[in-house]
Amino acid sequence: QVQLVESGGGAVQAGGSLRLSCAASGRTLSSYRMGWFRQAPGKEREFVAAIRWSGGSIYYVDSVKGRFTISRDNAKNTVYLQMNSLKPEDTAVYYCAAGPAVGLIRVTDFGSWGQGTQVTVSS
Repeated sequence: QVQLVESGGGAVQAGGSLRLSCAASGRTLSSYRMGWFRQAPGKEREFVAAIRWSGGSIYYVDSVKGRFTISRDNAKNTVYLQMNSLKPEDTAVYYCAAGPAVGLIRVTDFGSWGQGTQVTVSS
């Protein structure tokens, strides 16, 4: 099991930036892929970005490409989500999750989740 703690959420105006952090601990992290997901009120949880601890493939949902950047610091066991040019539609609770390093990226495939951090973007 992997323990995850997110931080860095907040309220910003459209066009602003935030950086989310996810501190991980527990089992050997190199065998995992880390993902950021978000859930807006009344909507299903959706994939945002993912990265392997061991390096390599990075994935983004189309709506955040060019605006969000996922990265990791292996020495700190921390994954980041840099969010630039934020839009009101980015408003959601953002979750960090750990899942298998290969295969499809689906909410149901990620077994360890953080508590979530609120991001609110006003117009």
